[in-house]
Amino acid sequence: VQLQASGGGLVQPGGSLRLSCAASGRTFSRDAMGWFRQAPGKEREFVAAVSWSAGSVYYAYYADSVKGRFTIFRDNSNNTVYLRMNSLKPEDTAVYYCAADSGGSTNYKNPALFAYWGQGTQVTVSS
Repeated sequence: VQLQASGGGLVQPGGSLRLSCAASGRTFSRDAMGWFRQAPGKEREFVAAVSWSAGSVYYAYYADSVKGRFTIFRDNSNNTVYLRMNSLKPEDTAVYYCAADSGGSTNYKNPALFAYWGQGTQVTVSS
């Protein structure tokens, strides 16, 4: 099983990026998937998550710090989860990691519950 994260980069404050996380090796349509981030000297923190999906129906959850600016969505046809980030701020600078399979738990904010992780993609917000 592999999660491949991509889409990071350098962007000015107020700009946008879209991160992608493509899963291979198994399907995750019946598992939660999420994004976390880790800035230098800080612990890994929850950003957003999507519940398992029944067809095209799923639920999205966000950290308060990104609510209204970030959107997470999944495409089960290609086993991928996305994170659309708008109105980026310097404090959003971090390595962003995707994760999958919380083992049925809905406590998506806890990174220890996720079984699979991508390699991380750097997002830098700076002028």
